[in-house]
Amino acid sequence: MAATAVTLCGIELENPIIPASGTFGYGQEFAQLYDINMLGTFSFKGTTRAPRFGNPTPRIAEYAGGMLNAVGLQNPGVDAVIAHELPELKKVFHKPVMANVSGFSVEEYAEVCAKLDAQPQVGWLEVNISCPNVHGGGAAFGAEPSAAAEVTRAVRAVTKKPIILKLSPTAADIAAVARACEDAGADGVSLINTLPGMRIDLARRRPLLANQTGGMSGPGMFPLAVRMVYQVYEAVRIPIVGMGGVTSSQDVLELMLAGATAVGVGAANLVEPYACKRIIETLPDAMARFGIDDLRDIIGGAHHG
Repeated sequence: MAATAVTLCGIELENPIIPASGTFGYGQEFAQLYDINMLGTFSFKGTTRAPRFGNPTPRIAEYAGGMLNAVGLQNPGVDAVIAHELPELKKVFHKPVMANVSGFSVEEYAEVCAKLDAQPQVGWLEVNISCPNVHGGGAAFGAEPSAAAEVTRAVRAVTKKPIILKLSPTAADIAAVARACEDAGADGVSLINTLPGMRIDLARRRPLLANQTGGMSGPGMFPLAVRMVYQVYEAVRIPIVGMGGVTSSQDVLELMLAGATAVGVGAANLVEPYACKRIIETLPDAMARFGIDDLRDIIGGAHHG
């Protein structure tokens, strides 16, 4: 029987499949479709200190390799998540959940993480450092190593839970950013986040998105994700959650060979709500096809010849 369990930052998952933040809400909608306890875990919607309404519409645009989104971190704020979303989630999901945290200052990251650290349902804190540093010129915290390390240290100081820093593909050297996070106390890294893109409406001769630009996701991003996971695996010793354009169980195996311990599934959930269920159910057959008995054995396997 295929062994699909993996260990992510000291917590065992039945399988490596993790719906990515922003594509699975707080779990309620998908729990109406299938038993989400079959997932390894999931990363809930990016949560900030204060409620955010998000960007104006339209927020979504398609391209040949996937989609652009400019949702703008819409969420009810961390206090509402703790008071309402987590109690509701407990009714349908009985595993540790990954809390995705966004912020626009180092202090905001630390405050939100401190509040979520006190919640027993939260297994990991996934800290999205693709957000702009509004007090530091607007560049993403994950754009360069020193800013990424500053956020990591601030979060490490307020939580005992595993922290996973979510890295931006816009970094000039994503491996250097990952090393800086590890050195500052990160327990893991996740990558890649979306890459900025744009579409233009030919009839209106204006950008399709009200925000002008949006984050590219979908199958067109997969080779970029494989390359960056491969590079980061060479640079760090902490586990990697790989993501970016995953649509199949074979994609999962490929990212794990590149170096991922677990695999995030994002845009596929928006196209096909049963995507993660299908990937989990077909994973043992894919493993058998390629002679894999235990997923733990292939993590980083492409580096070993």
